[in-house]
Amino acid sequence: MTIPTAGTPAPAFSLADEAGTLRSLQEYRGKPVILYFYPKDDTPGCTTEACNFRDDYSAYIDADVTILGVSPDSPASHAKFKKKFELPFHLLSDQTHQVCEAYGVWGQKKFMGREYMGVLRTTFLVDANGVIRKVFENVKPADHSAEVLAALKEA
Repeated sequence: MTIPTAGTPAPAFSLADEAGTLRSLQEYRGKPVILYFYPKDDTPGCTTEACNFRDDYSAYIDADVTILGVSPDSPASHAKFKKKFELPFHLLSDQTHQVCEAYGVWGQKKFMGREYMGVLRTTFLVDANGVIRKVFENVKPADHSAEVLAALKEA
């Protein structure tokens, strides 16, 4: 599946969050959403990315933007990760990777000479009407939150 482009409707979904509560993109209509896909809870890059969103969270609140993280980890794993790093936003569990596939972020990866299928670190800025406004591919975890905030100011 290909990655949806800016100007197209964001694929609809419903996923369980870290508490097992079902969350859908539709419930956030009326305000922009940062939908970020990451490979795995409590790994170095994913922790850096999540903690940068956490550290910049007041800027997202000031901009009236919701942040949602998505990975194939279980709700229990998300709960542990969220608590450990005091993350103030929801983490959604896509264990079947259906949503990752709908967003075109489930693909071939390489690590230490091994090839496998996994989440390609990608973020979508979805506007208040559910339309994708910007796609961030090949995200660098350390700089990503600042990059997203800069894009929000341009929007």
